Amino acid sequence: MESLQQSSDVLFILLGAIMVLAMHAGFAFLELGTVRHKNQVNALVKIMVDFSMSTIAYFFIGYSIAYGIGFLHGAETLAAKNGYELVKFFFLLTFAAAIPAIVSGGIAERAKFNPQLAATFLLVGFVYPFFEGIAWNNHYGIQDWLNASFGAKFHDFAGSVVVHAMGGWIALAAVIMLGARHGRYSKDGHLHAFPPSNIPFLALGAWILTIGWFGFNVMSAQTIQAVTGLVALNSLMALVGGTLAALVIGKNDPGFVHNGPLAGLVAICAGSDVMHPLGALVTGVVAGLLFVWAFTLTQNRWKIDDVLGVWPLHGLCGAWGGIAAGIFGSKMLGGMGGVSLLSQLAGTALGVVIALTGGFLVYGGLKAMSGIRLGIEEEYAGADLSIHKITATPNSAEE
Repeated sequence: MESLQQSSDVLFILLGAIMVLAMHAGFAFLELGTVRHKNQVNALVKIMVDFSMSTIAYFFIGYSIAYGIGFLHGAETLAAKNGYELVKFFFLLTFAAAIPAIVSGGIAERAKFNPQLAATFLLVGFVYPFFEGIAWNNHYGIQDWLNASFGAKFHDFAGSVVVHAMGGWIALAAVIMLGARHGRYSKDGHLHAFPPSNIPFLALGAWILTIGWFGFNVMSAQTIQAVTGLVALNSLMALVGGTLAALVIGKNDPGFVHNGPLAGLVAICAGSDVMHPLGALVTGVVAGLLFVWAFTLTQNRWKIDDVLGVWPLHGLCGAWGGIAAGIFGSKMLGGMGGVSLLSQLAGTALGVVIALTGGFLVYGGLKAMSGIRLGIEEEYAGADLSIHKITATPNSAEE
């Protein structure tokens, strides 16, 4: 019976890992549809290679930092409990690899390829697992301190802060250090539109991410016994709320509409296991409004050229999700309880600080050592020239 339970858990979390792995195709197509045509090949190659680099960094360094578990054992030891720890690593790897996939959308169309690979290794190997270990493995006693001080630990069921806010705030640091794309803003500060190259691909990416998110959220339970349909329904309500809010405030713009569900899903990750569905709906609505407002503000007024709007989408909506878990997870508002708003505020703030600090250190160091931005000719050509040599396709030749 125990062996059967272990086998079921292995299959359960393996399916979750596969669903989240498929979300990386969503990241790729979302970026592919948003960037200009001359950068489409670069976007696709970057996401695939970033995932591979993330695997190496997390396997050899990051997973050990977060959980103290390494893989320098014999195959017989690794296969214990039907290899559950191995598929758990695979599942958590797909979360870790979301960090460079998020960053990729913000820095698109002007970042050097090889320095970005180095940044991926450092972020997934060191920066991300440092906070992951604090939030999900009780490192440094911070969770115990929050529990003793405010009555509950920082709660982030599926990574609103651990994954999304981390990725979004790291991306903000990278985008600021890179500067805007050439031609994006005139000397008088006027914004020049760079319209998406392919709305159907953008929509396809959003749909792939939306579907895969049910693996991201529901299977964060990590075992069959811990799974709950509440997470699924709350995820559904949040994506609907985000979509409708983005539709209204975004005035039917297809880019906003297809990012709306993603904003809602980012925000619901943290509290999807403790909120009432109505709380999840409100969380999604606020996230959809927040994304459209912040994207417009950063692009038009602050002149921050975040190509896919990953800081508003992941950074701000992820932070909102961490806080929302403390609001709508309370029993007073129909939630399951066991959360503290003060702990949520403190944990969210800590994640933001670590992400910003890590982002500026990693990209600042790479900028000083090798540069992180393409030259003007390379940027106008469409991508890092090494990618052209690798792909050698008609599409890349056009770029």
